[in-house]
Amino acid sequence: MPLTLCDVGPRDGLQNESEVLEPLVRADLVNRLAAAGLPRVEAVSFVRDDRVPQMARAEEVVAAIERRDGTEYSGLVLNEQGYERFAAAGLDRVNATLGATETFNQRNGNASLEEAIARVEQILAAASEPATVTISVAFGCPFEGRVDPGRVVELAGRFEGTEVVLADTIGVAVPHEVRELVSRTGSAGFHGHNTRNAGYANALAALEAGASVLDASVGGLGGCPYAPRATGNIATEDLAYLLEGEGIETGVDLDALIATSTWLEGVLGRRLEGQLYRAGTWPAT
Repeated sequence: MPLTLCDVGPRDGLQNESEVLEPLVRADLVNRLAAAGLPRVEAVSFVRDDRVPQMARAEEVVAAIERRDGTEYSGLVLNEQGYERFAAAGLDRVNATLGATETFNQRNGNASLEEAIARVEQILAAASEPATVTISVAFGCPFEGRVDPGRVVELAGRFEGTEVVLADTIGVAVPHEVRELVSRTGSAGFHGHNTRNAGYANALAALEAGASVLDASVGGLGGCPYAPRATGNIATEDLAYLLEGEGIETGVDLDALIATSTWLEGVLGRRLEGQLYRAGTWPAT
C-alpha cells in the first residue's frame, strides 16, 4: 500500500504556538505544503475559539486555500458541532479524535471516554467524506500514566473499517511498543511526537508493522495544549529525508519543504525544532 505522509503542521503544529496567526497566513502554510507534494494536509481544527484560539476562524482558512490536485485536505473535529462546521466548510477528510483515557478526554474534550466514543460514532455515521479516527495518548497519558495496550486494542476495534491512527501524543513510546500496538490493532497510521527523541525510530517501526499513514509536522512544530510537556511532532522534512534514504518513496519535494520551514521560521521569529531545514539535504542540491 502506498505511503501517505500527512502534514499536521497547520493544525497540531500551530495550536501549541503562543502567537495566533491570521487565517491568510495559515492558509499560505497549507498552500506551501500542498505545493511541496504532500498527499495529505491537516489544515484546521473545528474547535471552540476560546479553547484553542490558534485555530480560530477555521472557515476563513479553508476559504483561502488554493486546492491542488493530488492533495487531500483534512480537518479535525471533537464532536458533532465540529463536524457540522467541517461539512459546511467542504474539506476532503474528517479526522475525528478521542483519547484512550478517561482523564484526557475530560481535559481535551470535556467528555467521558464513553461520551467521546459515542461522539466519534455519531460523526462517522453522519460523515459522507472519508474519515480517520485518531486515538490520542495511545501509548501514555500525562494524567493517568501508562496506557494498557489491551484498552487501545479494544478501542480501535470499535472503529473497524475506518482508518485508525494511533497517536503518541506525549512522545513516550519506543519502537517495540509501536510495532506491537500497530500490529495488534491493525491500525493504518501513526502520529508521533519527538518529545524523547524516539519519534523517527517509532515511525519506521509503525511502517514495519504495516502502517501506511504517517503524521508529521513541518519544522517539527507541535504539541497539545491539554497535554503538559508534549513537545513537537516529528518534522515532516526530516522524516521524508529518512524515508527516502531507506528507499521508501514519499513523493514530496524536500527542497520545497525546507523552504517552507525557513519561511515559517521567519513568520514565527524563532528557530524551529526540525534539523534538516538548517543542515540541508545531502548531497547538497
